[in-house]
Amino acid sequence: MCGIFCLLRLSAPQPERDKTVYEHLKRRGPNSSQDLTVTGTNLCYQCVFSAHVLHMRGVLTPQPVQDGTRNVLVWNGEVFGGLPVTPEENDTAVLSRQLSACSKPAEILSVLSGVRGPWAFVYYQQAGDFLWFGRDFFGRRSLLWKSEAEGNTLTLTSVAARASGPDQSAWQEVPAVGVYRIDLKAAAETGSVTFEVYPWAHVGDDLFSSCSEAKWASLPSSCTAVMNQSGLVLASPVCPLNMSIPQLLNETEVHPNSHPSVDDLEQLLACREQNKEVNSLVDVLSEAVRRRVQCLPLGLQDDSAPTDQAAIAILFSGGIDSMILAALADRHIPAHQPIDLLNVAFKLQDPKTQKESTKKPKKHKNKPSDSTTVRADSQTSGPFDVPDRITGKAGLKELQDLNPERRWNFVEINVTQEELQKMRQERICHLVHPLETVLDDSIGCAVWFAARGAGFITEDDDQKLFTSSAKVILTGIGADEQLAGYSRHRVRFKMSGHEGLIQELAMELGRISSRNLGRDDRVIGDHGKEARFPYLDEDVVSYLNSLPVWEKADLSLPRGVGEKLVLRLAAKRLGLGSSAVLPKRAMQFGSRIAKLENSREKASDKCKRLLTA
Repeated sequence: MCGIFCLLRLSAPQPERDKTVYEHLKRRGPNSSQDLTVTGTNLCYQCVFSAHVLHMRGVLTPQPVQDGTRNVLVWNGEVFGGLPVTPEENDTAVLSRQLSACSKPAEILSVLSGVRGPWAFVYYQQAGDFLWFGRDFFGRRSLLWKSEAEGNTLTLTSVAARASGPDQSAWQEVPAVGVYRIDLKAAAETGSVTFEVYPWAHVGDDLFSSCSEAKWASLPSSCTAVMNQSGLVLASPVCPLNMSIPQLLNETEVHPNSHPSVDDLEQLLACREQNKEVNSLVDVLSEAVRRRVQCLPLGLQDDSAPTDQAAIAILFSGGIDSMILAALADRHIPAHQPIDLLNVAFKLQDPKTQKESTKKPKKHKNKPSDSTTVRADSQTSGPFDVPDRITGKAGLKELQDLNPERRWNFVEINVTQEELQKMRQERICHLVHPLETVLDDSIGCAVWFAARGAGFITEDDDQKLFTSSAKVILTGIGADEQLAGYSRHRVRFKMSGHEGLIQELAMELGRISSRNLGRDDRVIGDHGKEARFPYLDEDVVSYLNSLPVWEKADLSLPRGVGEKLVLRLAAKRLGLGSSAVLPKRAMQFGSRIAKLENSREKASDKCKRLLTA
């Protein structure tokens, strides 16, 4: 994982580099920092590259990488498949060699289409004076852009910085709809930048009619985007979504009561013909986790690794998504190595807690009450005993029963309102930017503190300060989007049936890059750590896309069973217990960060705390 940066200058004097952006980039890549400037033929353009490397595999390879023919690559990605990379090799060096052998656009697209894993890159192709850049199919790595018409400049960067005044909205996320190419000579001659777009195959021939207008609202000012004239595309790494609608479902199946139990899942496993689907999901997800816990620097992926420090951590709430990741990671990480479970809680305000403790829990019309949620609220005894802390501790007990020989470091990360306000102003507002909603603030802050991993663990009834050493953080994002885990999916199913649900799921995966992934990459990367997303592994997505929607979820069943049904059955197959029937609880509510702020805010509102930070 790296912090990458490229400044394209056409004719203006050398602009002064933003020192804040540079410092943010260095935090992402603490192991190597290096700059490189390339000047075009007859001094008609200049590209300033900067790269900051977090060493993750093979031999440390400083970036920018310049080959023998003066091509330059800055790469923020991981190759988990598609290109042959041995444990001793660095994937940046492998990719640079592959791209160096390419002379035609189709060859470059073929290399990029073959990569399995997250990436964002900028590549200067000296022959022809071209600048290529883009993000992977899902947008799992951040890439931002900004242009300045007066200075004839374009900036690409992994992370930016909030600014006040007219520049505060200048940064935008590069849409993850394909890769882009700039003809640098033509740009220098005209004094303006035109992007040739090479879309993913699923986008179709007419890019602009297929992509939502919202994605192209982020086009930098004074820049133009056009479809490449050759009609070339990148091959989609996942199969199309199964759009079939059920004609008639079996009405004799078990329908659990409103408070589902593990026994209900066992009955469903026994009566449904889903054993094959469940076993296949466990296999493909297990392989996705294996790739992500074993692609590590040499010495951290075998029996010679240190026994007292974890190489892998998990954003951990005790819910089904993180529990399955932990159970599968346990299969592939040497038994003597610990696994860090990062559990974040925001301090409950004492007067409010006492006041609300005398009231009966309210039932929200769109969020039916369930026994788990009520029980978590009623057992609140300390200022950090939020719902995710309670379910996290219960999940820890399940994992200890599953493998008592493993050292599971349950890291209790406690955040006060004062520290939240301080770190939001100093760091988090810059990382969330250019996103700016209340939801982005809540999730961005929660993930930042969780990824920092600074809290305490309990050993022999004693608490001791602890900071996670893990460079890799597994996160469960992508499960809800594919398996109808959100309450809005139930609403859509109730209104429009399976057809409406399928449309909702297609939209979820299509917008995940702009809603979640760039932000989470920036927030986690700020600690010199790398986010990895097993549920968004190409093989996992392809498998889930191949299943008809009724085998993935049955929203006629109650919460805690119907949503993400196939995943819950997989959890039972893995030997998990009560965590398999926990209803979805969003991170901002489970960690209680949403309780610290204005309760009248809507998730989609612009967050004033970010704007004034």
